[in-house]
Amino acid sequence: MLHTPATLATPDTLAHTRTRPLHWLATATALAAVIAAAGLVQPATGTPAGTTGTTTTAEEPAANGPEATAPDAAAATYPLDCKGAPRTVTATAHGDLDGDGRPETVAAVRCDAGSGTPPHAIYVLTQDPAEGSRPRVVATLLDTPQRQTATELTVRDRAVTATLLGYSGPEVPRCCPDKKQLAKWRWTDGKFRQELTDSAARSV
Repeated sequence: MLHTPATLATPDTLAHTRTRPLHWLATATALAAVIAAAGLVQPATGTPAGTTGTTTTAEEPAANGPEATAPDAAAATYPLDCKGAPRTVTATAHGDLDGDGRPETVAAVRCDAGSGTPPHAIYVLTQDPAEGSRPRVVATLLDTPQRQTATELTVRDRAVTATLLGYSGPEVPRCCPDKKQLAKWRWTDGKFRQELTDSAARSV
């Protein structure tokens, strides 16, 4: 915000000085130019206007302060028992889910079984700002006993959405899920709550 300079005294007011009126005019002009330049280099103090949401899997980071980096899903340790098989991160999405100004990472992880379609688990990762800290799991949105496969994982408007593919019965081959459901999770009252935006699972 620009500040208006105090009114300068006229030569008549300061009659004991010998400065001519032309000198006062030059001084006032120079002072006004300095104040205007100072206003241009001051940092913005208001909250920036929100950006329009996109269809990408990552939410725009907050604009306050230095840009925070979302946790690296490949560097996290997951509570997923794969019986000795490796774990695979198949999809990630990033965004500020709890409104603290720092982005979280949502990761879809499953065992790399080599055949069939292993079920997914979906985890939320956070990372302490201290240098050298590692990403850690703070919430499990989907667990493998639910025997669902997650696709189209996104973060938008502080909510996680995913398309969940499942099976209508144990006789359905594990390679070929025949049910489809759109699920949403949102941070509410200190925990993630699932909202089934498509409550009636459809046949694939």
